[in-house]
Amino acid sequence: MSGSTFGTLFKITTWGESHGTGIGVVIDGCPAGLPLSEEKIQAYLNRRKPGQTRYSTPRKEDDLVTIQSGVFDGRTTGCPISLAVMNTSQRSKDYSAIAQYYRPGHADYTFTEKYGFRDYRGGGRSSGRETIGRVAAGAIAAEFLKELGVTVQAYTKSIGPISIDYVACSTENIEKSSLYMPDLTASEKAEAYLLETMQKGDSAGGVIECIVTGLPAGIGEPVFDKLDACLAKAIMSIGAVKGFEVGSGFSCASMTGSTHNDSFISDHGKVSKATNHAGGILGGISDGSEIIFRAAIKPTPSISTTQQTVDADGVPLTVNITGRHDPVIVPRAVVVVESMAALTIADLLLSHMTSQLSHIKQFFGVDTNL
Repeated sequence: MSGSTFGTLFKITTWGESHGTGIGVVIDGCPAGLPLSEEKIQAYLNRRKPGQTRYSTPRKEDDLVTIQSGVFDGRTTGCPISLAVMNTSQRSKDYSAIAQYYRPGHADYTFTEKYGFRDYRGGGRSSGRETIGRVAAGAIAAEFLKELGVTVQAYTKSIGPISIDYVACSTENIEKSSLYMPDLTASEKAEAYLLETMQKGDSAGGVIECIVTGLPAGIGEPVFDKLDACLAKAIMSIGAVKGFEVGSGFSCASMTGSTHNDSFISDHGKVSKATNHAGGILGGISDGSEIIFRAAIKPTPSISTTQQTVDADGVPLTVNITGRHDPVIVPRAVVVVESMAALTIADLLLSHMTSQLSHIKQFFGVDTNL
């Protein structure tokens, strides 16, 4: 299987299956000297682990991470960093029935068509547990970005039809909300909506918004490796994501140039913008403003409501999915979106170091006036 590696200079490779022995990631290219501990990585993994609220799968996993290489005396060594999380609560028998048919909304059919067979135990590599490796690596990328004054903050913008009111939002509320919504009133309404949905045996989707602050202008390449293009690939690689937009996004299609363009202004002698419809990216390159993007998360495909499908021979069936599943994926996906954004930006920041000769001379201590 190809396609399990992401990044160019800050590169990660994830491994493992939902019901295998464990799941993990190898990070190559992380600079030496970065302070790092299992506790810092664990804090990120705790945000995505199952069984924490009534709105996530009841599967109980501690998702405890171990650093197997690349860290000595509390700092990265510059060598590949290997991280592992062991699976401890597999109930593969819950999935034995689905071995003979294709679940609606899942990768069962496409995986079988590609590889000739599939690991039906929880979806194998197609399971949401694959994101453990992404989050563990994203925690390291986020620590690297903090050293450079860059922060990445994601949160739930909406669940189903319930959306946040920006006037009522605060960063402190994100951790107070079981749905990671910065507007606690909207969070309460969304919880009520989810309870109604769950009682019907159904599921819900939503939108995750992410803001990157402190990123200097000039990050990203102008053609195929545009900052927004790289972010789009990173975020769309998350299994549940079905849509991606930057800044004003799809709403710009109904705007005019005069209303969508961000006027440049002087902010105490520094170039700035009066608005940020571009979402902090112009021509695929960061403009120094906040990077703002959103990801649309589909409703959880595993629902107890009766659905129509077929088996491997094409025989029609009606099915009711059993097992342990999230009624909504959005809250646990917040940290996944955050992690993929951090990985993308860390990689592009390292690439940016070679964009100008003066940067290279400065790094090697060469007189830039020569």
